[in-house]
Amino acid sequence: MAILVAPDSFKGTFAAGEVAGHIAAGIRSAGGTAVELPVADGGEGTFEVLARGLDARPVRVRTVGPWGDDVETVVALAPDGTAVVELAFASGLNLPTAGDRDPVRASTYGTGVMMAEAVRHGARRLLVAAGGSATTDGGAGAIAAIEERGGLDGAEVVVLSDVTTRFGDAARVFGPQKGAGPAEVETLTLRLEALADRFSRDLGRDPRAVDRTGAAGGFSGGMWARYGARLVSGADHVLDLLGFDALAAASEAVVVGEGRLDSQTGQGKIIAAILARSGATPVHAVVGSLHEDLGTYAENFAGITVASTGKDLVAAGASLVRAGSAGAPQAGVSPSTPA
Repeated sequence: MAILVAPDSFKGTFAAGEVAGHIAAGIRSAGGTAVELPVADGGEGTFEVLARGLDARPVRVRTVGPWGDDVETVVALAPDGTAVVELAFASGLNLPTAGDRDPVRASTYGTGVMMAEAVRHGARRLLVAAGGSATTDGGAGAIAAIEERGGLDGAEVVVLSDVTTRFGDAARVFGPQKGAGPAEVETLTLRLEALADRFSRDLGRDPRAVDRTGAAGGFSGGMWARYGARLVSGADHVLDLLGFDALAAASEAVVVGEGRLDSQTGQGKIIAAILARSGATPVHAVVGSLHEDLGTYAENFAGITVASTGKDLVAAGASLVRAGSAGAPQAGVSPSTPA
């Protein structure tokens, strides 16, 4: 039985590659064939997934965090000139700081340094995963850093995101998640409006009228206005880059996975994209936990298995092969059982 194993990360527990490895090990132990294809949607884990899928080499970069602290991080450069940049590595909400985690002061300057360094090392296309930001600066910090370093030399910018929020709404939608109270949200919104006015006046490009420009606190809108960035669904773009459609068509089943399967899964996340693109190939979900509000969304899957440890993930993979070999596809929700 040939199975495509295409899980997202189990946040805080397993990287996508680890999930794929465990499930694939179980499939092989039961006599099946597994193709490992860890995936991501532009948020956490996208860097690792794309660096692996594009056979990209790491390039070390010294930069700064959202509040100015020194940061040593990495970009990935593929043989075809594609660079992978994860915004959260330099401008992420979870980065440490010696000072105050001020949501108004938080800047994407460090991400701009990463982008400029990638171009300096030969990148002709920049894939920027926009999830997990601490910032609501409309990309102004990143633009300043890029211009200080001579620009992008014509390199294409592609911003990967799983949100469609527009530029002017970024502070109201995401600011509270970054520690902004009502007064700070208002300050940030006014700043984004002023920045959009400047983009419109100086560049003839107003990000407020374009979907996805609010990602990463308007970073994507700044990249769109200043560098003509393409703003794309992170999930679909990752699947395209990894050749998902052909691999799914050649498989007897697809396995997806994430840490928690809930009603939000169908709203732009990677599992929803995989379900939409798998055609007649049955899709099985192996997840760390299952929310009670899943409702009829469960009907999209040939089966759902809850597995929260490495041993459980291996057992889940083996059970897929055994069920398929017996001609009895999984139905409903099941816990994993030892292999």
